[in-house]
Amino acid sequence: MWEQERGGADGADGTEDRREGSRRGRREVGGRGGRRAEGREGREGREGREARQELPPQSPEEQARAICLRLLTGMPRTRRQLADALAKRDIPEEVSEQVLSRFEEVGLIDDAAFAGAWVESRHRGRGLARRALAQELRTKGVAPTLVQEALEQLDSDQEEETARELVERKLRATRGLERDKRIRRLAGMLARKGYPEGMALRVVRRALEAEGEDPDGLMA
Repeated sequence: MWEQERGGADGADGTEDRREGSRRGRREVGGRGGRRAEGREGREGREGREARQELPPQSPEEQARAICLRLLTGMPRTRRQLADALAKRDIPEEVSEQVLSRFEEVGLIDDAAFAGAWVESRHRGRGLARRALAQELRTKGVAPTLVQEALEQLDSDQEEETARELVERKLRATRGLERDKRIRRLAGMLARKGYPEGMALRVVRRALEAEGEDPDGLMA
């Protein structure tokens, strides 16, 4: 009976020894694998840093071209806008002029086309008149002659038609207000969009007359 008990104890100890040995083996294998992985990652990191160090730095011309192409990818830009962007990134002026002139030669910069598209889009989408459009184009660095050429696609009749449409959209929102206040609000809306005062008052007066307001009490 004593032998049986001792054997049982020895058996239990043996099982524990085998389990502990198995765990040690796994830890050792894992440790070696971890060191191998760490060594491989270290070598790859060093190789990547060495490869980056071998790449020559970009020249100012390459930097300028990259900046312009990135900006032109999102939307058209004027030469002035691109020149300002290059100046902010400390690109030398002579390099900037050279790169921008090359972009103009190949058609990537076209201030005339930019101005024409701007006038059409902003007049149709926002109802801006020639005066407001001219101001916007000047702030973007478009030359006065190109601004004038772009504005020629809008004539007075088209401007007045757009003004009438703008007033008709806002007319209902002014109902219930005093007559003079309606006139000031509607004419002020047109003035902010660049319409001449005479045209604005004329369009508002006609719109209110059509609605039934007393024409004798309206401003001329």
